[in-house]
Amino acid sequence: MKSYRYIGKSTPRKDALDIVTGRTKFIADLTVPNMLYGRILRSPHPHALIKSIDTAAAMRLPGVKAVLTHADVPDWRAGFPHHVGILDSKVRYVGAGVTLVAAETAEIAENALALIKVEYELLPAVYDPEEATQPNAPQLYDQFPGNVFPRDNLVFGPHTLNGVEMGDPEQGFAEADFIVEGTYAYENIPNPLPPESPAVIASWEGADNLTVWLGSQGPQVFKAAFQRRMGSINLVSYGSPVGASYGAKYASWQYALPAAALSKATGRPVKLVYDKAEHLAAFTLRLGSRIRGKVGMKKDGTVTAMAGDWLVSSGAYSECTQAMVAVGCGEAQLMLRCPNWSLKPQMVCTNRSASGQVRGFGGQELKCALIPILTLGMEQAGLDPVEFFKKHYIKPGDGFYWREGKWWVCTGMDYSQAIDRGAATFGWSEKWRGWLNSTAVSGAKRRGIGVGVHGNADAGEDVSEVYVRLEPNGAAMIHCGIAEHGTGQRSSLCKMAAEILQLPLDRVFVTPTDSLVNPIEIGPVGSRGTYAMGGAVIAAAEDAKRKLFELMAPKLKAPPEALETIDGMVYVQDKPETKLPWIKAMQFHGSVMGYGRFESDFSKPNFMMIFTEVEVDTETGKVELLKVVGATDVGQIIDPLSLTNQLNGCLGSAGIDSAIFEETVLDRQLGRIMNANMIDYKWRTFAELPEMEHAILESPFSTHQFQAIGMGEITPSPGPSAVLMAVSNAIGVRIHEYPLTPDKILTALGKTAPSERMGKQ
Repeated sequence: MKSYRYIGKSTPRKDALDIVTGRTKFIADLTVPNMLYGRILRSPHPHALIKSIDTAAAMRLPGVKAVLTHADVPDWRAGFPHHVGILDSKVRYVGAGVTLVAAETAEIAENALALIKVEYELLPAVYDPEEATQPNAPQLYDQFPGNVFPRDNLVFGPHTLNGVEMGDPEQGFAEADFIVEGTYAYENIPNPLPPESPAVIASWEGADNLTVWLGSQGPQVFKAAFQRRMGSINLVSYGSPVGASYGAKYASWQYALPAAALSKATGRPVKLVYDKAEHLAAFTLRLGSRIRGKVGMKKDGTVTAMAGDWLVSSGAYSECTQAMVAVGCGEAQLMLRCPNWSLKPQMVCTNRSASGQVRGFGGQELKCALIPILTLGMEQAGLDPVEFFKKHYIKPGDGFYWREGKWWVCTGMDYSQAIDRGAATFGWSEKWRGWLNSTAVSGAKRRGIGVGVHGNADAGEDVSEVYVRLEPNGAAMIHCGIAEHGTGQRSSLCKMAAEILQLPLDRVFVTPTDSLVNPIEIGPVGSRGTYAMGGAVIAAAEDAKRKLFELMAPKLKAPPEALETIDGMVYVQDKPETKLPWIKAMQFHGSVMGYGRFESDFSKPNFMMIFTEVEVDTETGKVELLKVVGATDVGQIIDPLSLTNQLNGCLGSAGIDSAIFEETVLDRQLGRIMNANMIDYKWRTFAELPEMEHAILESPFSTHQFQAIGMGEITPSPGPSAVLMAVSNAIGVRIHEYPLTPDKILTALGKTAPSERMGKQ
């Protein structure tokens, strides 16, 4: 493998010193002149009509500058399709916005909320998606009869994937040696809880100019989306560093639209920051996923047909449910090469907090329920799940439909070697005892192992545009609208440009995430940072270098193709002593600007396999995660520490621990989330980390110059189904839903009577 100056080597993050010394400013740290503070009065009821709102006392409170109700706010709509307003005369979940307040201080705004009097007409509520589709169920929206969101949508174009229909499923089932059926659910999964709460500052200047500062994973996409909703306005978006997102803070409209409405009403900038209870209870959660499916299979494990009804619980509105379903349907095909499919999603709204995008974006929700159904067939055929996944994961030359409905042929990697490396690292063959058999027993404690798989073709999604500007002093500036959301992606892009330009890393920079100076960029989502964004940076750096050599060629009396550069000097390759600094080319010509563009390429899916070992206490029902091994092939490691951190991030924040204890506990009598605080919300501490190892291959990909592929988003996604398999094997009984809390373990073992959990959707 080629040796590089920076690529593949650990280097300090560009922003590391500022972060650890506190110089990095997040949105909550920012103020602008003449700024007001916004707060939102939220509904205590899951479903109600607002009969009246008395804001007089709140308006009389000194320091209050605006109190807005649904009758006062602009008609800016969001969601798919656009059906969610800033405020409404009807509330559909506990935590829905009722009024907006802007005041001179956050304390005054909070006090004003207590002075607002609201009269509600209570309506019956529904929380389970199956119950919501029944004829007599309460109806959330007049335009969505039966509480079902439309499957037909244009989110990814006129042929957006809204299911998987291929081949002849009936014929496939007829050809099967046996058919298995089952129902599994991946529900009640909470917001992934980034450390930084959602926050924004919005400021209008006149009627047509809006400036927004926000902690968003996709501030450039936010700009484009806002302009579609608001009409013909001039909008400038500034993205601050993001205190983690995990996908949840990508859309941002839930807090940005209210701030913009308050700013428009007051004529002053307004800052709105969610507190932690709002973040946990009123912000978006992960989609609920329930599948009734059946699989036709040959005795050798060949899947002849896959069919199922996928019930998708979207909560009170659809932020991007159709988009997540489209991606999930594509990802299912990557995991299971099968000629005959009939997978039919149904997207349902209920009276709990809405669902939105979370790391794993549709595919994790789908496969965490779909893979366990497949394991029923593996068990009947006596198949090793590792060998099953190795056989069925997509290979080069195989085809699949992706999110926009186009047929793609895989030109990526055969991941069989990565699977074998992961299995050897984990010791799978030595530990595997067959289905529903524990690997070890010690008194009441039993051990079990499991494995899961995931991949995504969005590593090459959408267009990226980048400019690289070379400065006379031997520095380079990357103009790219990428937000730093915790992964170090901005630093990795600097490494790529520095490698092309052979500059010291401390001479390569990225512009602030300012839409005035950067081209449109959808951001670091779908593992696209390495291939899509990196490809654009590489192309821009190469273009800048070519233009530099054209300027320097006459001065060095050599053709451009004979030149090379290092550390801000250009030299003749076969006469390295003949050299000049960049400033000699630029002193009369100004800076040199290179342009790079990446076009969508969904033909190179990435891959992740996770092996888990658990120990279950059959007396208490406690599940302990003992060991995790992640296996992948990244083509070329860009930064080892960043990659390791991504792999280590497979546990919490909507990953493996959503199979064990991370959940939303919903009181179905009151409609309230009961664990919206940092005491009752359960998460793993550093003292409870399992043993972790990684098996990482570097097989060259046909991507860009560094032959790498991204895999940051997918690292947690195979984990939940792997843990479900491991726990079922440990106790010898299948469990059909997550998380695997002690009550479910004890019920499965027949030690407690079944009970309806408050958290059931």
